[in-house]
Amino acid sequence: MRNVIYRGGDRCHFIILGTILVLLKITPNFTPMIKLNVIIFHVFILLIVSCNVKRAISAENPSAENPLSVQQHIVPNNSSPEKAKPTMAYVDRDITVSNYFDFMDGLVKKYDSIVPYALTEHVLVRANPWIMDTLANTDYYRQMAKDSFVYDQRKMIVLRTNDSLFIPDAETGQQLIKDMENTLLDINIPEYTLRIYQDSLLLFTFPIRVGQDRKRYLAMGDRVTDLRTKTGKGKIVRLERNPSFYNPVTGKRFYVTRRDDKKTTIMPKIPWIETEINGIRNGQMIHPTTNPETLGKASSNGCIGVTKADAWIIYYHAPLNTAVQIRYDLDILDENGEIQKLRDIYNYQ
Repeated sequence: MRNVIYRGGDRCHFIILGTILVLLKITPNFTPMIKLNVIIFHVFILLIVSCNVKRAISAENPSAENPLSVQQHIVPNNSSPEKAKPTMAYVDRDITVSNYFDFMDGLVKKYDSIVPYALTEHVLVRANPWIMDTLANTDYYRQMAKDSFVYDQRKMIVLRTNDSLFIPDAETGQQLIKDMENTLLDINIPEYTLRIYQDSLLLFTFPIRVGQDRKRYLAMGDRVTDLRTKTGKGKIVRLERNPSFYNPVTGKRFYVTRRDDKKTTIMPKIPWIETEINGIRNGQMIHPTTNPETLGKASSNGCIGVTKADAWIIYYHAPLNTAVQIRYDLDILDENGEIQKLRDIYNYQ
């Protein structure tokens, strides 16, 4: 015989019938109207208490009369758990270049405590590479190619209301940190080229300008200085996100620049990167130039100049302590794997 438990509704019928019989016995002296009211009141109470009981069902067919039974929500042991939804941060207002770093610092401070790794601005942007593309597109010459003259790059919007940023999960965040720890900036002076490697994988190649082949008095150092870019190995020791601009020759501060097209604009807000080579900090920076016509030349006061667009990409691939090597190799391999001899711009050989 199968085990069947009475349903709650069947029990209600028995209880109500029994109650009516009992009340008829114990109220012989009540008037018919009072009897009726007493019976109705008791029946009403019993209906609330008894009929609200969940129906028991056949042990052989537990879901036959309850399509929302618990069994239907049990995940089988061999099924895979659902992947956690990614954490997203949303931009609540338009963000310009001028207040971009403050906004990013605020996001890092907010989310750093809820992730199991050290969240930084670099990790956050590397997890959202579209931000680098947006920043790179603030380049004056890219905008001019679109017939858009930008006098003050700081006023350009780079993050818009309702834009979303992915907050890396533990695995992604830790992998990005590892990738940056294994990054190398490789600069070959006579080739006028800066390369970014991750392990042995070449990620980017950028044109650069290097120091002039001469000595000159610089008021900034108050001495005659060899302007040739120094070679050696070292690392990134400082990131200047809001640089002030001084003419190294005169020592005077300036705020505007004359572009290659002879137009004048306010100096852009783009990070500068300071290197330490062979244990010496000699002011040799990697920074954007507002005159890309000077790229591919020995035209700087010793620093390594890049385009404004490229400067953003380099910055986000070169956090503090990133390895740097600056070399002077005249023999390089061309695209066909053949040795090419470069011009000895510093007359070292």
